Amino acid sequence: MNQPKQLDSPLFALLRKDDVTAFNLERPKQGPVDLSAGDFRGLDLREINAEGIDFSDAYFRSADLRGVDFRTTRLEGASIAHAQISGAYFPPELSADEILMSVNFGTRLRYRTR
Repeated sequence: MNQPKQLDSPLFALLRKDDVTAFNLERPKQGPVDLSAGDFRGLDLREINAEGIDFSDAYFRSADLRGVDFRTTRLEGASIAHAQISGAYFPPELSADEILMSVNFGTRLRYRTR
């Protein structure tokens, strides 16, 4: 199992400092943003522009994700245990049951196979 990491990235450092506004200004406007396997425990990410970010295998235990639009975000393998997710959008590949299992029991998110 992948363990969450402190990433060596200026963008990750901004989020760890709870500076979501600066993250949104500094992130590339085009192209991928790789924050996979990052440790985002307990962070307030309500205002994050999550478009196109790779959060696969990330750890969001007790994070505030209310209202975040994850529809174009990669979340496969992420854990959202005890996170606040009210009003959040999730990728269509994630079923409601999968999301609830992760919030309630900390399971890693698995995308539906077609």
